[in-house]
Order: sequence, then structure tokens, then C-alpha cells
Amino acid sequence: MRLAGHFSQRRRNLQAINQPFDGASMNETPSNNPSTEESSSPKSSTPKPTEAKTLAWIIEALEELDPPTRQRILHTVSVFYSTIDHPSHIPSPTFVPQATRHHQASAQPPVAPFTEDRTPSPKDFLLNKKPVTDIERVTCLAYYITHFRDTPHFKTLDLSKLNTEAAQIKLSNAAHAVDNASKAGLLVAAVRGTKQISAMGELYVQALPDREAARNATTHFRAKRRGRKSSSTNERNE
Repeated sequence: MRLAGHFSQRRRNLQAINQPFDGASMNETPSNNPSTEESSSPKSSTPKPTEAKTLAWIIEALEELDPPTRQRILHTVSVFYSTIDHPSHIPSPTFVPQATRHHQASAQPPVAPFTEDRTPSPKDFLLNKKPVTDIERVTCLAYYITHFRDTPHFKTLDLSKLNTEAAQIKLSNAAHAVDNASKAGLLVAAVRGTKQISAMGELYVQALPDREAARNATTHFRAKRRGRKSSSTNERNE
């Protein structure tokens, strides 16, 4: 056993002598840390394929396939990586010719930018028109109930209820105000004892709150009516 140990020691000495001489290693103490030895040894790294090489390889591989198979593989790869990037399944886009897209866009009806109801409330409408007299107020109420409540024929009670809804001061005598508006030509008689706003009343309310413009509109309207009456009278006399 002593002889075997002696030969083993001589073998290790010969191996040390046959190693290349390194002056720096003579001064260094051998390290027993395996991690240090692994970090000092160079690592073999496999070069990653570049984008161009990968693309060339894919094209070369696909060239050997027939078009339907090639299209099926491309679609499968696209869906596979889309599913990886996004948890939810994303269908592959369908090609639509430009002429078809233009036809579809023109066939679709225009969508309004806002869908909420823009009808003014009775309170806001009267606040905007600023009626001063009861005649102006019942005419404004008649305009509102005609255009925003789809009630072209109404009774005095309907205007009184709408006046309350608009948070206006109670009409001192609603029936009297309606009669005076009718005498002024702003309201006219309709069927079954109801009233309706006249064309002149429409012009008057549309011009408010500019009261001078409202008076000018009614004056011009009356002048046109008188002119038509006189011309029709002259034709009958002739």
C-alpha cells in the first residue's frame, strides 16, 4: 500500500510538470471554490440567428409547399403567436377590396355624434325667449307645445298646465290671454274649439327675445297679407 501511494504521488507530480508554465499561477493559491473555477472558464455560447437569416429560412421552407398548404401554415402561425401575445383569441383579418370598403362606408347611414335628447325643457325655452306679457307667454307656450310636444291643436287648459311645468308665474286669466293672442293674430281657431299657433305667431316667437325683430316680422307679415287681399279683391272686381 505504501508503494501504491508512492506511485500515485509521482503521477501527480509528472502531470504538474507537463502543464504549460504560467508565471502568474505560481503566486496564486489554488481555490477550492467550484463556482470561481466555473466563472473563470470561458462559456461556449451558441450565436442566435438574425432576423434576416430566420426570414430567409422560412421563405426557403415555404417555397417547397403548394399555395394552399403555405397559406394554412402562415395562418396557423399567426393565430398561434396572436394567442400568445393576447389571451383572447384574435381572428385573422379578412381582406376586403378597397372598392367594397368604400361601398360599405357609403351605404351605412351617418351616425349622430350625440344620442342624448336635446329638446329644451319648457322652463329653458321660456327662459330663452323672455316673454314679458301674458300674450307673449301663451304664444311661446303654444309654440313649444306644437313643436316639442307634437300637439298642434290645444286648449287653454293645456297651456296652463305647460305654464306650471315651466315654473312660470300663474297666468292671471289664461282664457283672456288666449283671446287677446287670437285677436292679435298670434293664435287662430282649430277644430273642436281648440286653438293653434298661426304663421305670424311662429315668426314672432322665433324672433324673440329680440322684441323689435319680432314686431318687424309681424308687421311685414301683415303687410304681405294685406297685399294679397287687395290683389285678390282687384282681380274679382275686374
